[in-house]
Amino acid sequence: MDNFQIINPTTGASPIILSIPHCGIAFPDDIVQEYNQELLPPDDTDWFVEQLYSFAAESGITIIYARYSRWVIDLNRNPNGQSLYNDGRLITALCPTTNFLGEPIYNDGRHSVAPEEVQRRRARYFEPYYNKIQEILNNAKARFGRALLWDCHSVRRLVPSIYQQPFPDLILGSADGTSASPAIINKALELLGNSAYSLAHNHPFKGGYITRYFGKPQEGQHALQLEMVKQLYMDDSELLYDNVRAGQVQQLLKQTLSALQQLLLKQ
Repeated sequence: MDNFQIINPTTGASPIILSIPHCGIAFPDDIVQEYNQELLPPDDTDWFVEQLYSFAAESGITIIYARYSRWVIDLNRNPNGQSLYNDGRLITALCPTTNFLGEPIYNDGRHSVAPEEVQRRRARYFEPYYNKIQEILNNAKARFGRALLWDCHSVRRLVPSIYQQPFPDLILGSADGTSASPAIINKALELLGNSAYSLAHNHPFKGGYITRYFGKPQEGQHALQLEMVKQLYMDDSELLYDNVRAGQVQQLLKQTLSALQQLLLKQ
């Protein structure tokens, strides 16, 4: 099975690319039995996000999403193991050994994955994902002169190990304003903020490694992360896809991405 799936535009082209790194639920055959089978598939998954954003291909936007679970390797972590936050929250590793409840995910209860295995997974799963994103961004920049990577995430309304309060509906991450130009950041905040959903900027999520790595506005390469609570497009149990709720948030996403595309094309 391929590491990731590419959804090519069904019409036109766009300077926007969507990345969905945490929607995968697959495990490689050679390591799947090492995990606690009672915890599979992982609840830490960003369920149905690839389905939620599937409309984007009709607007010329290329989508890349991961096939394998973040428990195999987390594509939004620093590959050198450096922490993305230092506020005491639970941060799982590049190759996690616990879920976000702090529960061991391996049968043997290991506290770390062997360095040689981390390097193997990094070469096999992490680097190809990043290389492909950069290839798509380069193609967009060659055509339009600039590009925006929109990194798509979802989270349960309440995850006490990360944040003691319920999350706002939407959290835009711009790496403290460094991963995209002020005009792009402000336009995204304007569109997302003029909606029925609550919005925060850079707190408690400022963007993971994907946003920080690819966000190089001085090179015409911008990146933003949008985190949303699962109840915006799933039922209250955060288990089932809700077509009505999803349709409402999709309208906002369409408007936001369309406005950003127009801004990129004018710059």
